[in-house]
Amino acid sequence: MVTTGLTHHTYPLGKLLYLSSTLALPHGLTIFNQIPNPTIFLYNTLISSVLSSTNRKCETHLAFSLYERVLWDKTIRPNSHTYPSLFKACGSHLHGLALHAHVLKFLGLAYDDFVQTSLLNFYAKYGKLGVARCLFDQIRNPDLATWNSMLSAYGSGVTIEEEDTSVSMEALCLFTEMQKNPLVKPNEVTLVALVSACANLGALCQGIWAHVYVLKYNIKLNYYVGTALIDMYSKCGCLDLAYQVFDELPGRDILCYNAMIGGFGIHGYGHKALQLFEKMKFQRLVPDDVTFVVTMCACSHVGLVDEGCKVFESINEDYGKEPKLEHYGCLIDLLGRAGRVQEAEEKLKGMPMKPNAILWRSLLGAARVHGNLQVGEIALKHLLELEPETSGNYVLLSNMYASINRWEDVKRVRKLMKDHGINKMPGSSLVEVNGAMHQFLIGDKTHPWSKRIYSKLEEVGKRLQQYGHKPRTKEVLFDIDEEEKEDALAYHSERLAIAFALVASDSTAPIRIIKNLRVCSDCHESTKLISMIYGRDIIVRDRIRFHHFKNGTCSCRDYW
Repeated sequence: MVTTGLTHHTYPLGKLLYLSSTLALPHGLTIFNQIPNPTIFLYNTLISSVLSSTNRKCETHLAFSLYERVLWDKTIRPNSHTYPSLFKACGSHLHGLALHAHVLKFLGLAYDDFVQTSLLNFYAKYGKLGVARCLFDQIRNPDLATWNSMLSAYGSGVTIEEEDTSVSMEALCLFTEMQKNPLVKPNEVTLVALVSACANLGALCQGIWAHVYVLKYNIKLNYYVGTALIDMYSKCGCLDLAYQVFDELPGRDILCYNAMIGGFGIHGYGHKALQLFEKMKFQRLVPDDVTFVVTMCACSHVGLVDEGCKVFESINEDYGKEPKLEHYGCLIDLLGRAGRVQEAEEKLKGMPMKPNAILWRSLLGAARVHGNLQVGEIALKHLLELEPETSGNYVLLSNMYASINRWEDVKRVRKLMKDHGINKMPGSSLVEVNGAMHQFLIGDKTHPWSKRIYSKLEEVGKRLQQYGHKPRTKEVLFDIDEEEKEDALAYHSERLAIAFALVASDSTAPIRIIKNLRVCSDCHESTKLISMIYGRDIIVRDRIRFHHFKNGTCSCRDYW
């Protein structure tokens, strides 16, 4: 190129720069530094190739240094090819906002869809889905990659603006819009995003439709699509279908095993999860950090404390790795859930790293369940230092005080919440009836079938009394009389969802409910009886795990 003079031409020089900097970055930089007046095309080429390097952390700094040189060079200006790579490399929300300001400064409002999609991806990455959707709606003819970007943002459920359920609903609505465009055909990325949204919602009918679409249009059932389907069926309460997908995958990687082990775990099949963990090792697949987390969680859900501790110890002993914060979190939960609260506290204090809020909250939850007020108060003190504005921390301690009738302390905690401007997250339940999702809040009267629902609730209440059910009024966190407490329990969101399903669905169909909080003990006991009285299988996914209610029993065996 030197002898033929091609180094004086931008396009072949750009090709050389990209290849050189991708394979040997110092060589590429040496070539670039010999160019007397590099064009913006060459700067863009080098920035893009630098950021495609495997050593991403170091090269991000170099890429932004090159961008700074562009800003200082008075002979060139950034263009629409400058920013997409930089947005991908942004290490913080603030950096991205500054970069967005530069887009407006140098490109104005006339930048192309490529830059718009990069902005969309950036805001979605940091949970600003409202901004991302606004940017998406401004694109006149989004291509498949743009649709996939927005769907993936919704499907991941990462947001700081809304509940996961509403975000996942948006994903389903957006996919419906996408189908109206005959020029855009879904691919594997689209289906993974759609199936992930169905998993978050527990929308089984839509999830099955997505699976049928994959089979009908011969979309490649790769690891990613297969893993998404396993996760979806597991989270929709269909563990048999999840295992069928897992079993039929032509090749299974660590992601597939993690999804299936996690599925066994949340359904309370700890022994099967451990068997699959051993099978995975026999296949010579090396467990990753997620594998240890889902396996220990599976042990935690069914009280396999010794087995879970062995998995924790194997991280270092068998694989030479140091347990991470999330592994200690699983260990604390494993011990605390089994009632070994003091031991859990000792493990937490003896960690080699500083415990985060999740670990302290796990300890607080265990203290609440097992009535260890002293440990609970210690955990809350640390939580208020780490997360002073998280309502769940206050609610857990308030629940502890209420359960032992310390109403003055309940009022004190509630006053703390009020002083900090913190509101408790309302309990909500989703139920799928005839392919449609219906949402209920506690005491909800907004549903079109409200009169029939409350009439059914009254009938259910009378039948529960006939079967000897006594409401567990300690679950009500207000100092009111017993009759009012019983009424409050009767109108919990899952009770409304069950009543609606009893009225609106086929009498032989399972009732599937997704609840955003942990099921209270009174609703748990009531649902066991309802499953027997009405002869219905009721499958409830709460914040922690699945509960399969059938013939008056629950799959969790009252261990949750």
